[in-house]
Amino acid sequence: MSHDYVTVQWNRRKKVYDISLWSGILLYIGVFMAVSMAMNSGVEAFSPMTLLIRALATAAFFLLTLILCAGPLARISTKFLPLLYNRRHMGVSMFILALVHAALAIMWYHSFGVQNPIASIFSSPGSFSTAADVAFQPFGFFALLILFVMASTSHDYWNANLGAPVWKALHMGVYIAYGLLVVHVALGAMQDDSTGLVPAMVGLSVILVGGLHITAAFKSRRADRELIAAENWIDLGSWRNIENDSAITVAVGDEERVAIFRYDNNKLAAVSNVCKHQNGPLGEGKVIDGCITCPWHGFQYRPEDGRAPAPFNERIATYNLVLEGDNVLLNPIALPEGTERPIIEIPESNANS
Repeated sequence: MSHDYVTVQWNRRKKVYDISLWSGILLYIGVFMAVSMAMNSGVEAFSPMTLLIRALATAAFFLLTLILCAGPLARISTKFLPLLYNRRHMGVSMFILALVHAALAIMWYHSFGVQNPIASIFSSPGSFSTAADVAFQPFGFFALLILFVMASTSHDYWNANLGAPVWKALHMGVYIAYGLLVVHVALGAMQDDSTGLVPAMVGLSVILVGGLHITAAFKSRRADRELIAAENWIDLGSWRNIENDSAITVAVGDEERVAIFRYDNNKLAAVSNVCKHQNGPLGEGKVIDGCITCPWHGFQYRPEDGRAPAPFNERIATYNLVLEGDNVLLNPIALPEGTERPIIEIPESNANS
């Protein structure tokens, strides 16, 4: 999307992605219900509605875990960048699953009594004598509200009117929602699980999400310390460390980061790492059809001048590079947004070696 709310890059690849994603979701739900029915028969059998509610819940939790792991995985290794390209599609799909789960749970467990179903959510069980008696539904209720706000503000209208910093801060609420859901499961499904699968699922998710974020943070901090970001040129090491059509990112100040892209196999360009759309990390994106493409929502910029292709008018800062032997040197002083500067070309004999 651009600031005029015109969809871009809704191409065959994204359609195939959505079809594949939802085919996988439906397959998971079907397998979950079939295996659960086979494992719990006779007097221990669960109703199909109960199994569907649980299948939706676990599918949504798995997707949320994957969404939260995508960012740090991409910072740890560029091999995981494909996870970022359609993360918003995955997030909206996750919210739909959570919403259907909540609606069915309210209907199935809270709609047959005299109490208002919503009031029942906040009072059942409610004795607080043991962990199993704590009303766990409110945690899921508030998590769903946060996810609703995020899903409903994913359109460019909200980013343009709220401003990118506010929008980004709002969407960081996903971590609050995740924490609420962990408590929701721990006080709810985990108390009624005799197989140990639910505690294992939640524990593994928390370890993955927390561990990957800590690992990515340490990697970025270590890389930043290895660079001396001053008014002198910064030696970034060999261009061979930059994968074709991808980038590395470096810090040139307290907060500013620069993305150095290699594309067409033998060309190098440096631009601001911050996308004008929603502050997305351009350095985690790819060069597609000759343009630097933001991994969040597909905003594009030309490597040579940091300008979005027509008819869009977004611009980002550019930086000068030089090549000394195999080593790439960066001038950390940003040029005005949209400034064209010479593209550094790797000698063809070196690029093919």
